Amino acid sequence: MDFFDIQEELKKLPDSPGVYLMHNEQDEIIYVGKAISLKNRVRQYFQSSRNKSPKILRMVSNIRWFEYILTDSELEALVLENNLIKEHQPRYNTMLKDGKTYPYIKVTIHEPYPRILFSRERKKDHARYFGPYTSSESVKNTIDLLHKLFKIRTCHRALDGTATGQRPCLNYHLGQCSAPCQGTLSREEYREQIDQALDFLEGRNYRQVEQILTERMQKAAENMDFEQAAQIRDLMFGVQKIREKQKITASNQHEDRDIIAIAAEGCDAVVQVFFVRDGQMIGRDHFRLSVGEGDSTAQVLNEFVKQFYAGTPYIPGQLLLMEPIADSRLIEKWLTERRGSKVVCQVPQKGEKARLMALAAKNAKLVLDQGREKARREEQRTLGACAEIAALLSLPEIRRMEAFDISNISGFESVGSMVVFEDGKAKRSDYRKFRIRSVTGPDDYASMREVLTRRFLHGLEEQNAGDDTALTSFSRFPDLIMMDGGRGQVNIALSVLQELKLNIPVCGMVKDDHHNTRGLYYNNIEIDIDTHSEGFRLITRIQDEAHRFAIEYHRSLRGKSQVHSVLDEIPGIGPTRRKALMKNFRSLDEIREASEEQLAEIPGMNRKAAESVYRFFHNNK
Repeated sequence: MDFFDIQEELKKLPDSPGVYLMHNEQDEIIYVGKAISLKNRVRQYFQSSRNKSPKILRMVSNIRWFEYILTDSELEALVLENNLIKEHQPRYNTMLKDGKTYPYIKVTIHEPYPRILFSRERKKDHARYFGPYTSSESVKNTIDLLHKLFKIRTCHRALDGTATGQRPCLNYHLGQCSAPCQGTLSREEYREQIDQALDFLEGRNYRQVEQILTERMQKAAENMDFEQAAQIRDLMFGVQKIREKQKITASNQHEDRDIIAIAAEGCDAVVQVFFVRDGQMIGRDHFRLSVGEGDSTAQVLNEFVKQFYAGTPYIPGQLLLMEPIADSRLIEKWLTERRGSKVVCQVPQKGEKARLMALAAKNAKLVLDQGREKARREEQRTLGACAEIAALLSLPEIRRMEAFDISNISGFESVGSMVVFEDGKAKRSDYRKFRIRSVTGPDDYASMREVLTRRFLHGLEEQNAGDDTALTSFSRFPDLIMMDGGRGQVNIALSVLQELKLNIPVCGMVKDDHHNTRGLYYNNIEIDIDTHSEGFRLITRIQDEAHRFAIEYHRSLRGKSQVHSVLDEIPGIGPTRRKALMKNFRSLDEIREASEEQLAEIPGMNRKAAESVYRFFHNNK
């Protein structure tokens, strides 16, 4: 951006509704806001710092220029603000961290022979939707139960009541589908089954279904068909489980409302939402938000409501809020337009609604406390462990650690592994594998020298290229190199670094006679470690990971070599067919057990080649 005179540009701001975007020196969008009057709102940021929160003060100090978009109304500005926040995720906006979508049960009542489906979207497609629900597993279990109870079809065939000429599916033979594809029942008869399923979803015929199932189970038992009786018993358990989940939470049986409470501390906040549909609490969920220093709970709640309901597919008629929010009237107007009927925001003061709000607030506080405790433990496990290791080795700081290991069997297919841990966590995107090129036989020291030389030479070449956009894991050098071994492995690493004129600390992870880590070898001294410390646990994780990664790579190469060596002996099987066989079968055993027909179906194979493979294995048993 060319020179931008903020004070001059402030004078040009229009007295109109719109959205403003604040940019920093790197041209990043750091804040998005809306205003009834852009002129008045944007100017406030650059006036006296009195009554401004620390977050706003920091943001303003980083603003280098701003832009704005005019809208016809404040409502349009609210919608545009939400879209821009979602797209750019500015660092100074309160951000909803969760991107959850909720499932529905979809009944395609517009089809001649309707189906019951799982859906993540609520579309205007003449289907009937139930939900949204908070548990995908519960929705899938319910749909499965409905299919079995009412023998609803699961196929995607277009049916018109006449037989399709295709064989019925397995569900029909299992007694779980009435097979309308065979013309076995009319549309009216099938519709009765769908109506029963709809009644079940609306909670109207649980007892009737349980009674019918009880009678079926008793009849099956009387006929000594205990397998079928057990299946019906399982269906009954499913009905009872779904019935128990329907908790009545309000006297009005047809109310849809969300109960929204918040708990906040520092830069963390949790919003708890109870979902009530048709007077029944169908579930609850919590959402984490990143908030700015000085933001009130009302401000955070205001931003949550805007961001959450901009993305959720269903909007209830009532939003019960823990406390008043600034944009409640505007939000009501916006959500009313989206819903197609009136939406109100309320703060309950007494009665059942206030009791549920208190319960939601209690849950929000519980989730917040649990999250902070989990974060504290994770920090001890990662950053705390790094600090412990740094203190042991008298290093100022350790952020990135790399560990190396060699794997081979009697020198066969020697390989090296490089694993990377940053801030105490495995960074698998930076792991690297090395196939040993210059060493023949089981010489771990020479193999390690090759691996380290290749790793750091590659890194130096990238650094010298000077192209920051092309940097890879090789370009970033570690704060500490950890060798899987003692003095010998450490000395190999130090000699490689000396040759390349690199100054990187190296320590060895020393094991005892039982192959358990006992300490670190550093600067010609073995340092004991408290085996109950987080630092020790991190060292063990790094050592185990380097070993696992090397062995897995070696095993994969060894398996491929064995397959190659055997398949090379089969007449008529060249590189192309050998590759096709390896792609379609996971092992030699699978190839050996395959029939001629299965082998012939592989792309690139023909009948003659299939016979050759089959004959090779079965004549050599």
